[in-house]
Amino acid sequence: MTDPSTDVADRPTGVVRQCATLCDTCIYRPGNLAHLAPGRVQEMTRAAIAAEGHVVCHATIGTAAPAICAGYARHPSGAARSLALRLVRAGAAVLQLITPPGKAG
Repeated sequence: MTDPSTDVADRPTGVVRQCATLCDTCIYRPGNLAHLAPGRVQEMTRAAIAAEGHVVCHATIGTAAPAICAGYARHPSGAARSLALRLVRAGAAVLQLITPPGKAG
């Protein structure tokens, strides 16, 4: 069963949520703004790609609308391997771009 705090899809409507922009402390911004251990972002990215998954924007976890991180969605392998994003490209789901909390101006 999927953890609802990180579920980026609304199955009844066929909507997949993705952040339209990077949040202010996005792990994919330069400078390690989230203070992660060295190599952690690469580890998370590799794991998500291997699982055909995605990285959920940390600013949306626990909200009513968790969404795929914009930084991950921009990663060439991440975007190509994500099952949710492949379903969108195939027309089996609809992409909904959201503004993440803490959006950079």
